[in-house]
Parts: sequence; C-alpha cells; structure tokens
Amino acid sequence: MSDVRFTVGGAMEEEASRRFVDAWHRAERGESFHERHLAFESWDALARVLTAKRMELLRYVRRHNVTSIRALAKALSRDYSNVHADVRALASAGLLDATAKGVRADYDSIETRIAI
Repeated sequence: MSDVRFTVGGAMEEEASRRFVDAWHRAERGESFHERHLAFESWDALARVLTAKRMELLRYVRRHNVTSIRALAKALSRDYSNVHADVRALASAGLLDATAKGVRADYDSIETRIAI
C-alpha cells in the first residue's frame, strides 16, 4: 500500500517540480516506487472535497470490499444519489478508484502539508 500526500496552498508549482525531479532521479537509479500526490490551492478547496461524510466513505471503502455504489450507500445507510456524487467527487480528486469491479481506496493514510 502507498500513502496519499496532499499539499495545500503555498508554492504548488515549485513543489510539483521538486517531486518530478526526485521521481526522475529515483527512476534513473532503477528504484521502484508508486506515489499519489494531490495539490489544493487552499484549505477551502480541500475542505470542499474532503467533507466529514466523504471521510467516512473513504474509511469504509478502505476496510471493506465494495462491489458497487448501491451496496456502499446501503452499507452507510445513505441516499444512493448522495453517495454516488461523493464517489464521483472523490474519484475525480484521485482518492477513489471506481470501476465496474467496485470501489477501492488503495492507500493506508493521507499525509497533509498545509502552507500558512
């Protein structure tokens, strides 16, 4: 499993450039790695994506085999359309993988760096 890293605010372009160069050097050395990094322009942008209900959904998906959005809505005792919208938003942000085989969150933790 890998972790997801968030950067919020600050010099996002500089951070992305640094990560790219670092990944390039690791690849040149033949290192195998997988990382998922998401950048949000502000705390408000992150908070719009990662609501309390969506965190609950992520935790559930991480711990259970979820075969469909309908099954997920039922397990969470939530309305299907709201869960569907949450899955779509989280998948769009890169936090969920939603396919015909089900819904997955293939990481153990979210590490956040917030510029002040």
